[in-house]
Amino acid sequence: MRGPSAVYRFTHIPGVEIKALCDLHPDRVENTQKILDERGLPRATGYSGSEEAWKAMCERDDIDLIYIVTDWKRHANMAIYAMEHGKHVAVEVPGAMTLDDIWRIINTAERTQKHCIMLENCVYDYFELTTLNMLQKGVFGEVLYAEGAYIHQLEEFWGAYESDWRLDYNRKFRGDVYPTHGMGPACQALDIHRGDKMNYLVAMDSKPVSIPAFIEKKTGEKVTDFKNGQLTMTMIRTEKGKTIHIQHDVATPRPYSRLYNIAGTKGYASKYPSPNYAIQGEQLDSSVTPNHEDLNAHSFVSKEVRENLMNKYKHPIHIELEEQAKKVGGHGGMDFIMDYRLVYCLQNGLPLDMDVYDLAEWSCLVPLTQISLENNSAPVAIPDFTRGYWNITEGYRHAFAK
Repeated sequence: MRGPSAVYRFTHIPGVEIKALCDLHPDRVENTQKILDERGLPRATGYSGSEEAWKAMCERDDIDLIYIVTDWKRHANMAIYAMEHGKHVAVEVPGAMTLDDIWRIINTAERTQKHCIMLENCVYDYFELTTLNMLQKGVFGEVLYAEGAYIHQLEEFWGAYESDWRLDYNRKFRGDVYPTHGMGPACQALDIHRGDKMNYLVAMDSKPVSIPAFIEKKTGEKVTDFKNGQLTMTMIRTEKGKTIHIQHDVATPRPYSRLYNIAGTKGYASKYPSPNYAIQGEQLDSSVTPNHEDLNAHSFVSKEVRENLMNKYKHPIHIELEEQAKKVGGHGGMDFIMDYRLVYCLQNGLPLDMDVYDLAEWSCLVPLTQISLENNSAPVAIPDFTRGYWNITEGYRHAFAK
């Protein structure tokens, strides 16, 4: 589902050679080879036909980066094997589904000194990057809380996953099993492990109704053992007294949303349903006596002010890549920016925009929310995956070559 589009995007990035393609099914490898044909590039070596075929790809000595877009439960083993064979790794979200696997990935990355980045595309969306630039320049004052989510009814997509793996995972596991689209932008806004760290979380969920009903409608099976809630809510508190609120809902017919709300002492950003800002001093007329009955008095900025803000604080990455990203595509262009930045940093010997500790922090909600839910929404400590180094780097910044 995600592999062919990634191959297409990489054909647009300078200095990249696509050396090998792997899929369980040979026809999928062949279909993806046609992308290289159409782009006038040499065909890659194909691997397929076995659930272990990917290992032979990792064992080659002419590959720098392994790009993993499989089902969730294979992510950790593939990433670890690739790093152990001298490869950098980019792995789809979530990077790992258990605490044991998260620590195995961290330990392997530290031991091998290989990058392991999680492919969290939402941190490169236009509103998120612009807002990040604004908050880093003090427009919002001190940022105190962030909200994120994955709200996306998947009813029309369930049958598209190989062997129904995603529906099966939701059936067997309770918790926020897909947290990273909300967590990534929120954690960057709060400088997590770059000046602050998450201390503990509390999770609560609604009873599952819609997906069990969908299964019964489709198959006739009356499901009584469905684990994952209709809506899972997670609250996180940080070392410096800030909070993150994350939601997961793939069952309810709500409009698609990742929430992305950022609140500071001087301003507020909100992406859904319509991107906008509320900035202290921009909305209020000091000559007018406040009217507590006028609920619209404290509103978002005007369209003109919003556009001026987004132009003024357009992120340097967007200034460079926006037009090309929109042409190449991938969720509106953010996938291309993600891949381009990955390659750019590797080619220039720079720190990646996201590191293995981001992978750990954003993915750890999967196992930790399950623990909280199964213990009556008890607070659960969040490990310091940096082993005490969360306050060494001052603030989140993208790396650029001189």
